Amino acid sequence: MSPKLKVGVLRETKNPPDKRVPVTPSQVVKLAERFPNVEVCVQPSDIRCYTDEEYSYLDLNMKEDLSDCDILLGVKEVDPKTLIANKTYMFFAHVAKKQPYNRGLLQEIIKKKIRLVDYEYLTDYNEQRIVAFGRWAGIVGAYNGLRARGIRTDQFDLKPAHQCKDMDEMYAGLKKIQLKKKKILVTGGGRVAMGAMETLSQLNIREVTPDEFLNQEFDEPILCRIDPEHYVEHKGGMQFDLHHFFKHPEEYKSTFKRYTKVTDIFIACHFWDPKSPKFITKEDYLEPDFKITVIADVSCDVDGPIASTVKASTIAEPFFGYNPATGKAEPPFISPKNITVMSVDNLPGELPRNASSDFGANLLDKVYPSLFGNDDTGMIERATIAKDGKLTERYAYLQNYLDEKE
Repeated sequence: MSPKLKVGVLRETKNPPDKRVPVTPSQVVKLAERFPNVEVCVQPSDIRCYTDEEYSYLDLNMKEDLSDCDILLGVKEVDPKTLIANKTYMFFAHVAKKQPYNRGLLQEIIKKKIRLVDYEYLTDYNEQRIVAFGRWAGIVGAYNGLRARGIRTDQFDLKPAHQCKDMDEMYAGLKKIQLKKKKILVTGGGRVAMGAMETLSQLNIREVTPDEFLNQEFDEPILCRIDPEHYVEHKGGMQFDLHHFFKHPEEYKSTFKRYTKVTDIFIACHFWDPKSPKFITKEDYLEPDFKITVIADVSCDVDGPIASTVKASTIAEPFFGYNPATGKAEPPFISPKNITVMSVDNLPGELPRNASSDFGANLLDKVYPSLFGNDDTGMIERATIAKDGKLTERYAYLQNYLDEKE
């Protein structure tokens, strides 16, 4: 018989607060049925999208002190001051890319001999991620791009996504708008881009090929999604190969500028490697035939491939204006010469109930069997960044980052 495990669901401590949860109330019930050796405790919270009452209604154990739990589950980074020594924590840590703002968090995890399992690095044998919120980032990001267009043109008014009860209400609002003949461009082919395409499909917009998008005019709004082969090319003229591009992005140059001449709304959902060529430079915005008026940068790489993403915006204030002349951010919608930018970096938090339910279901089906039982596939091991007061072998490259002072 498997040993008894106590699992605690943490109250989110990151600021600004995140309303998402790793386990919904109904999923706690399913978890207990599927894993009889696991007892779940929920730390009370007044910010969750699922209220304490929704958990307690199902007779779930609510308690402030989780110090007797073996495993602690959260969503975003945990406040270092609240970490409990010698426990297993699972959350999005944002340390594996040497993020300087979280160095102190990792140092405290090492100091307290915590086993850190990062959701982002839960992968299968092919290194494909198993759980993610990316689809929801795309769903909300595309919606925000459309909302920005409506405000900018004063043609339609959409309720902020976070004011909608759920995705159904958000999509119902889209049914009432009509876009004039505009060209919408989506970059990327992963979960994020597919989420954006889900939202745009609500408008029944015709999707066209990259060639049609670049070279034809239409009397209706149209949509195009492009992959790397459409916006980069090899510097030496080698035929495009996606795997080669991923391995050697520095050998490629951008061909994206031509899209800036025909696109009205750009929804950026691509993965970008810092070694890859940039999409839009500061100089590109100054060209007289630059046409893009709204950029929904779902990928949100600040100071990265899209020069107008000079900062991350927030759910409360999702938009700002990028002034091409100064290269700086200004209040949104004050000048038609500015580009309207949306660069919220926690978009799934706008539809927290939908996003949490989807995420939690994947954990229940694909992760908990390994976390609470035998990790036969090595999934948990691959995502374990620290253990027993030191970095694991897979993440030993973080040692210099860890040793640096704030």
